[in-house]
Amino acid sequence: MESFLSRIGFSLFLLCTFALYDLSLSFSPIDNYLINCGASLDSVVDNRRFVSDSSDSPDSHLSSARTSSLCAGTLLPGLPQIYHTARVFNAPSKYVFNVKDPGMHTVRLHFHRFSSSRLNLGNSQFHVLVNELVALTNFSGGNLVGTPKVMEYLLWVSSEKLEITFVPAEKSNFAFVNAIEVISAPKDLILETAQLVNGDEIEEFEGLNKQAFEVAYRVTVGGVKVTPFNDSLWRTWMPDDAYLKSNEGSKKVYFGGRIKYQDDVGASREVGPDNVYDSARLIQSKNASIPNVNLTWEFPVMEDYKYLVRMHFCDVASISLGLLFFNVYVNGHLAYKDLDLSASTNYVLASPFYVDFVVDADHSGIVSVSVGPSSKSMAYTVDAILNGVEIMKMNNSALSLDGKLPAEMLLKCWPRRSVGILLPLIALLCLLLSFSAIMHRRKNKSDTVPWSKLPMDVHEISPKQAKVQLSNIVT
Repeated sequence: MESFLSRIGFSLFLLCTFALYDLSLSFSPIDNYLINCGASLDSVVDNRRFVSDSSDSPDSHLSSARTSSLCAGTLLPGLPQIYHTARVFNAPSKYVFNVKDPGMHTVRLHFHRFSSSRLNLGNSQFHVLVNELVALTNFSGGNLVGTPKVMEYLLWVSSEKLEITFVPAEKSNFAFVNAIEVISAPKDLILETAQLVNGDEIEEFEGLNKQAFEVAYRVTVGGVKVTPFNDSLWRTWMPDDAYLKSNEGSKKVYFGGRIKYQDDVGASREVGPDNVYDSARLIQSKNASIPNVNLTWEFPVMEDYKYLVRMHFCDVASISLGLLFFNVYVNGHLAYKDLDLSASTNYVLASPFYVDFVVDADHSGIVSVSVGPSSKSMAYTVDAILNGVEIMKMNNSALSLDGKLPAEMLLKCWPRRSVGILLPLIALLCLLLSFSAIMHRRKNKSDTVPWSKLPMDVHEISPKQAKVQLSNIVT
C-alpha cells in the first residue's frame, strides 16, 4: 500500500513538473493590450483580462471625446462578456497604444452587431485604420447579426505608438467596436522570405515580415476546432471539412503522443499549437499500388491581392523515418516537389514543419492547396499528409487590405461630409441676415418721410368741373 501511494505521489510530482515546464515555455508578449470597449468594468475571457476603456480607467487608451458607450438589450446565451457592450464613435476617433517591443504585432478587432433601445449597430458603416494601414472600408461589423466577428491582422510596427482609428463612412453617422487586442508577436512568427509561386516558376519573395496581413482562414486539418484557450497566441483554428474539395482516398489520423518541437528547426509552438499538429488527413497506400489521387482544399478570396499560404506538416502517421515523400501544389502549380519531412526535421518523427508560399489571387477568386504522391512515394506507406493551413491576405500598393484608397484619402472624406451639412446652414444664415437688413432699411426710410392720412372730406366733382378748375389754374 505504501509503495502504491509512493507511485501515485511520484506521478503527481511529474505531472506538476511538466505543467510548470509548459507554463514556463508559454509565450508572454511584451506589448499585451486587451480592451473591453464601452464597458465600465473589466471582463475575463479565456483567462485573459480585458480592461475597461471608460474615461475613469487608467488603461483606457481612448484619445477621442466624441464617443459613447452602448449596452446590448438581449443577447444569445453563451457569448463572452466583451460582446455585451460596445464603444460608438460619431466622428473619427482613435485608440493609442505605446509600443515597447517594435516588430511584428497582432491586432484583433471584435465586433458584435447587437441592437438596443438607443441604437441598432447593424446600421453602421465605417472605415478602420491601423497606423497608415487601411484595415477595413465600408464595414458594418460582419454579415451575421447575433454572431461575433473577429478581424485579425499582423503588421510590422517600427514607431513608438500604434493607433487604431475608426472613421464613420458617408452612408452612416457612426462606427463601433466591442473589444481590441494589440499583442507583440514572436520573432519567428513571420520570417523574411517565402516562396513566390508564379505559375510553374518558384521564385524567392523578400521582405515578407515587413508586409501587413489579414488572416482570412486558419484551418486545422482532420481535427476539431482549436479555441484561443488551447493556443499560445490565442488563435482560433476551424475544422477543414468546409474547404476540402473531396475526401475520396483520404484518411483522418489522430496522434496521442507528444509533439516534438525543436529549437531552430521546423515550427515552434507559437507558429502552430500541439492541437493542430496532432491531427491530419493523409493518403495511404494499402497495397503494392500507389493511389493516383490528390487531396485538395479550396478557399474563396478577393482577387487583385497577394496571399500568404502557410502549410503545416507533422509526420504523426509513419511507422519509421524516411518513408514519406509527397508533392505540394498551390493553385494547381507544383510548389514543392518530393517533400521529405524526415530530412526537413533533422530525422525526428512527430516534429512540426511548415512552408510559406506567396501567390496572386486570379479571377477565379479561389486559392487552392493540394498534396499528393510523388515519384518517390512508396507502397504500403503514407503517401501524403497535411495538418493545417493558413491563408492571409497581403496589403496592396496603397497600403490597404480593403480597397485601393490610402488612409489619407479616407480621412479626407470625413470633412467633406461635414462641409456638406455646413453649407446649407451658412446659406440660411445669409438669407436671414439679408432679410433683416432689408427690414431695417425700410424702417429707416419710413422715419425720414412720415406717412400722413389722406383727407376724408374731399367732394366728388364731375369731369366737366374738373376741366374748368384745371383751366383756371393754367390761366
